[in-house]
Amino acid sequence: MRTDTIVPEFDAHLIARYDVAGPRYTSYPTAPQFHTGFDEGALRAAAQASNEDLVPRPLSVYVHVPFCFSPCFYCGCMRVITRDIAKADHYLELLFREIAMVGPMFDRDRPLKQLHFGGGTPNYLDLPRMTSVIETLERHFDYRRRGEREYGIEIDPRFADGRYIKELATLGFNRISVGIQDFDPAVQQAVNRVQNVEQTREVLDAARASGYGSVSVDLIYGLPRQTLDGFDRTLDEVLGLAPDRIAVYGYAHLPKLFKAQRQIDANELPDPATRLALFGRAFKRLCDAGYVYVGMDHFARANDELVRAQRSRTLQRNFQGYSTHGDCDIIGLGVSAISRIGDSYSQSARDLIGYEAAIKAGRLPVARGISLSGDDIVRRAVISELMCHGELDMHGFGDLHQLDFGDRFAMELDRLREQAADGLVVVDDATIRITARGRLLLRNIAMNFDAYLNNPAETSRYSRTI
Repeated sequence: MRTDTIVPEFDAHLIARYDVAGPRYTSYPTAPQFHTGFDEGALRAAAQASNEDLVPRPLSVYVHVPFCFSPCFYCGCMRVITRDIAKADHYLELLFREIAMVGPMFDRDRPLKQLHFGGGTPNYLDLPRMTSVIETLERHFDYRRRGEREYGIEIDPRFADGRYIKELATLGFNRISVGIQDFDPAVQQAVNRVQNVEQTREVLDAARASGYGSVSVDLIYGLPRQTLDGFDRTLDEVLGLAPDRIAVYGYAHLPKLFKAQRQIDANELPDPATRLALFGRAFKRLCDAGYVYVGMDHFARANDELVRAQRSRTLQRNFQGYSTHGDCDIIGLGVSAISRIGDSYSQSARDLIGYEAAIKAGRLPVARGISLSGDDIVRRAVISELMCHGELDMHGFGDLHQLDFGDRFAMELDRLREQAADGLVVVDDATIRITARGRLLLRNIAMNFDAYLNNPAETSRYSRTI
């Protein structure tokens, strides 16, 4: 039986024992390993090398829109709070200059297969402003308003209506992700995000009516004032909305890092047992409703592209989570955006002052990054196999990468065998296979192969694995 067809097993006591801080592995090495030695010249060299590949990869573009009308207290994203939409105009002027610099770095015959607008609140931009962004992308990339593509946008339904969603479709968007987090009024008040079901339904219905290929929603467990009964009512409403995909994220309370989170009363956060029970409730309700657990926080309908990609072993992970287009080079545009070009990662300046200074000086706003070593590339491949497919053929992997897997990863296999004693994995002479008990602990299993976690202090930079 393929590992991806195994229904995960929720064992609260086992999960509680493994609930430590660890990476999400949207990249490897992870962002804390990025350094300032990777600069604009390194990014340009990576782009040129990618053009010269025997078969150049298609492109994926991520656009960061940092603005929000009001703060959500749980948020750890880079954002600017203002209700004056004209504040976005100066930022867009800088963004357009960045696009004009970046576009010519990539051959024009490389299709823009994937696009994602994140934030902040991407729909902070009204239709004229959003149209100007799309038209600028069209001038510099092989942008496609029709045909095969995956062009998605994150939507805050408090600031979007059906007409807005319909017009986005004419600009080429065909995927939508809607933030919900929780419909419980007490929780919404505690996190400063008051949003009703009707607003959310209008956006989702408009997306379906406009031909969007996928509609997804986001939930968060571990928020202040959450209870099992209240979260059950939220799940009732979410299942009634019938999205194609549902992401259920664990809230990471890190007020020292994220100023907005200091508005949250830590005494109102659910205790560890309740937090785990909240995820367990969501897991059971979604699986009972026919959603397939893809991995990490992601659930999708059985006929969804993510599920099909997992079954065909083409599923990948990138900075947007699980993806059916992991073969793309990712170009990050805007403040704090992260790129993955060939065997490199790079991040733009994480503050508007640094971003603006670079653009005005005619430079790409690269603040840090990393060129992967041979060891990084191999370990990234191992982690990807485990995170996406739950199984690794050690002999086949060794042949592909010209190494003896048992010799190269002897210490890692010893650690895996300790987890095998808890039933998380099965390790024999040929295969590593994650079990039903281990599928909810993918991060913990992948951490065995992370060469940068030798120092326990490293894990303090990451969220809890559950």
